[in-house]
Amino acid sequence: MDEKMKNEMLSQFQGTASRLGETDPEWVEITAAFSRGEVSAASKLTDREQMLCILSTLLGCQGMGEFSHMLHFALNTGLDPAAVKEVLYQATAYLGIGRVHDFLEKTNQIMEQHGITLPLPSQSTTDADSRFEKGLEKQVSLFGEEMTKRQTEGPVLRRNINRWLADNCFGDYYTRTGLNDQEREMITFCFLLAQGGCENQLRGHTAGNFGVGNGKEKMYSVVEQCMPYIGYPRSLNAMNIIDETAKKFENA
Repeated sequence: MDEKMKNEMLSQFQGTASRLGETDPEWVEITAAFSRGEVSAASKLTDREQMLCILSTLLGCQGMGEFSHMLHFALNTGLDPAAVKEVLYQATAYLGIGRVHDFLEKTNQIMEQHGITLPLPSQSTTDADSRFEKGLEKQVSLFGEEMTKRQTEGPVLRRNINRWLADNCFGDYYTRTGLNDQEREMITFCFLLAQGGCENQLRGHTAGNFGVGNGKEKMYSVVEQCMPYIGYPRSLNAMNIIDETAKKFENA
């Protein structure tokens, strides 16, 4: 890594507290040159999309230390704090309260270090009376009329969770402002990719991404952006699912 790049990265990561630069300078140089140099240079995503993917992936794989570093980077380079909070809020539906709580606490600490006043303005567009209706409407717009049938024709033992998918997952989160539909489907893909063991859901949300305009080439770019933080095996598996889903769309 040349001196110019080192100085630029020191500025972008201002606020982080890590001794790895002293104890493991070679590891830091290899990983930084690859993730922030080679991979980012090859990316076809916007700067905002890159940051959303990285933060979502680190949430998904529970990489608290790197998440903290990259959050400083994201805020130093201009990512909207509301977008960051929306990543965390939406992660709750896919990772659970237990895995998001500590990341939300850490995010608040870092935002306060950056002089950001909390709480941020509300991004909610629903209330207790409208969350189911608006959530189901969002489900249908993203995944088709089959979502409505699940409320009335799905297995009886799944009625509760099907309702919760509409009023909670979509009504409480997807209807919020701060991120658009393309960004929400993209970060959901990252949550599922990074945590592993969610291949069926990853297939569904790959199709969801195609449906909102995040095509095959873009989804490959998303996986490439995530890869340094989760490794090659899960990334290659995700690319196989993208290929599989793309073929179904081509043959539809």
